[in-house]
Amino acid sequence: MSSLRDRHSQTGFELAAMPRRTLKSAISCVGHGLHGGQDVALKLLPAPCGSGVVFRRTDLGVSIQAKFDQVNDTRLCTVLGEGAARVGTIEHLMAAIAACGIDDLVVEVDAAELPILDGSAAPFLFLIESAGTIEQGSRRDMLEILRVVRVEHNGAFAELRPHNPGGVGFDLSLAIEFSAAAIGAQAYSLHLTAESFAREIAAARTFTLAGEVEALRKVGLAKGGSLANAIVVDGDKILNPEGLRWADEFVRHKLLDVVGDLALAGAPISGRFVGSRTGHALNNQLLRAVFADAANYRFSSASLAGVLQLTAA
Repeated sequence: MSSLRDRHSQTGFELAAMPRRTLKSAISCVGHGLHGGQDVALKLLPAPCGSGVVFRRTDLGVSIQAKFDQVNDTRLCTVLGEGAARVGTIEHLMAAIAACGIDDLVVEVDAAELPILDGSAAPFLFLIESAGTIEQGSRRDMLEILRVVRVEHNGAFAELRPHNPGGVGFDLSLAIEFSAAAIGAQAYSLHLTAESFAREIAAARTFTLAGEVEALRKVGLAKGGSLANAIVVDGDKILNPEGLRWADEFVRHKLLDVVGDLALAGAPISGRFVGSRTGHALNNQLLRAVFADAANYRFSSASLAGVLQLTAA
């Protein structure tokens, strides 16, 4: 049985051909909710083969499947469920889950949002690597993109495309542009593997504009936000004393959000993502558009044989 670190350099197609995986053991942590500001207990547990990723609100006794059609709010974060039975700020954990090739998992949480921790996916990656992963037997399916699907809004767009001939795995390219001089225009591309995720985007933190913080708090949001869990930008200044982890940390974090939001497809994606100024709403609309027409995609593990021969050659 290979360890997670042994599998870091494997392509998305190779991961898709492997047996389904879950955690080897349970692991937990406690942190603050970004928007509610309350303490939140989080626990990740192994799950039966084929069950997928399920969020369980232990305070309410309800469970919510981590699927795109369960998303009911995309303001500032991605929220699953509705009414009181909801759980938000799931995208950073979902990104780590997808990058690590985990198919089946129970996520227990005792509040309406996950802990924000340091504002990136790195703490969740640490939890997963500490718990370890284990194979479950049956092969995972992959979601193969068969034709271009695009959604747009006010000049922003998100698109999934089939691979170029010979392409494997999941490739992502994103451009962003903000009026704040400290951010400006940035672009980043990534071929998603566990290794590239850990090295290039996992530690990129969420960010906000200083002028928006008070407005958010007036409507009951960002109560748990601080310089310890978010980058705060004021014009051409970064207010965090330690500065940035990368000069382009902003676009890296937005790409991290894309990985997490698209993980709600329910299977590893084979294809290419291209986006400009996209956010949680467009990311979710993109998945809904893909699944609205069966000609856009197929779920398959049997079709991997030829690709695996190609990657082994």
